[in-house]
Amino acid sequence: MFNGIGAPGIILLVILALLLFGPNKLPELGRAVGRTFREFKEGTRDIMADSEPAVKSEPPAPDQAQNAPASLEKRLPE
Repeated sequence: MFNGIGAPGIILLVILALLLFGPNKLPELGRAVGRTFREFKEGTRDIMADSEPAVKSEPPAPDQAQNAPASLEKRLPE
């Protein structure tokens, strides 16, 4: 996930977060971020679930044998 940052960058971010928010606010901030990700994931799942029935309700494609010329229909195995 953090391939470009590396260990020193992550340590620097943690120290910066401690200085900005303080040790008392970090757990609350972490919970808020976790809730946000969870709600986003649930919303994405709902959108995906809503779009699947729409795709399935499309009319089926006509059979190719019905649209083929008469000369080709004779060659099709039964």
